[in-house]
Amino acid sequence: MKLSPSAQKVQDALQQRGFGHLQVQELTASTRTAQEAAHAVGCNVGQIVKSLIFRGATSGQPYLLLVSGVNRVNTHRIEADLGEKLVKPDADYVRSVTGFAIGGVPPVGHAQPLKALVDSDLLQYERIYAAAGTPFALFGLTPDELLALTEGRVTQLT
Repeated sequence: MKLSPSAQKVQDALQQRGFGHLQVQELTASTRTAQEAAHAVGCNVGQIVKSLIFRGATSGQPYLLLVSGVNRVNTHRIEADLGEKLVKPDADYVRSVTGFAIGGVPPVGHAQPLKALVDSDLLQYERIYAAAGTPFALFGLTPDELLALTEGRVTQLT
């Protein structure tokens, strides 16, 4: 089945990074929220990887937070870790740094390199699922594959 342009962009990014064995799926059910994604693939909400973008208030640097679907980000903890305040950017900023709209931001294939922080709670699962460019697309992978794919640093984000 032919993928939509945004989902294909994610599949191409996986291929280019040596992860062509990971397959993007486009579904008829929405995967926009962690709850919807978990329902669509029949997994626990904790197995869904939320890709959240924040901007450093001082540096202006974008940060990619890869968070378990059941968790809420503790910005104070992350700010202490990074050494700067974080700002929740608007949808235009997210699209400009990732190339994707909110609700489909994948962990790879961004418009610019992003420093990734990975929620330690994701490591407890054998299989996790991440957005793949649209609110109807995702792909499954292991936590180790997510770390290798994003060159992310594991930390407690909650």
